[in-house]
Amino acid sequence: MENAYYPAKIWLAFGEALNGNKEITQWLLHNGFPEVAALAHAISGSEKATQWLFTHKFFHLSALDAAIDENKQAHQWLIANHHPLLVALADACQGNQAAVQWLHANKLEAFVLIARKIKHMRDNTTFDYHKKQF
Repeated sequence: MENAYYPAKIWLAFGEALNGNKEITQWLLHNGFPEVAALAHAISGSEKATQWLFTHKFFHLSALDAAIDENKQAHQWLIANHHPLLVALADACQGNQAAVQWLHANKLEAFVLIARKIKHMRDNTTFDYHKKQF
């Protein structure tokens, strides 16, 4: 199985940043993980964070954000560039049960929880969908 990009504690911090925990977000920013903080903000609807990811060449995270927004080109980019974990995470965020099962089968239950958190957040938040096209 491909690595999970970051240690488990960083994914845990990402989940807290999604919840709006400013202290954890600041910790990510000042401890070598600004892209993880930016991803949390991008998923929350920040165009500035989305642009930052792209500008700083975190294309896989920018594509993840767009794929969560159901951008088919970003989804295909993740597939073509060999990011199956991020494809599964994006799909699970949309409630795709096959993706959830894939995460379970690969012992990536933490990502199931992250996907549920993102899905809940997105289902209960109004966003400005004028983000740049991937």
